[in-house]
Amino acid sequence: MESPFLSILALLAFVLLITVTGGVGYLTLAEWRDRRLREAEKREQRRTSAKKR
Repeated sequence: MESPFLSILALLAFVLLITVTGGVGYLTLAEWRDRRLREAEKREQRRTSAKKR
């Protein structure tokens, strides 16, 4: 016979695992997007400074 406490504990562990995995995925996606934006801004700055010369 399974204890209700163990069932709740297992469910909580599963929910926390999903939450942490989602958070890591979100942070990874945000970092990737921000890196692309920074690189695009650097390229644009190089283009505008090259045109001024």
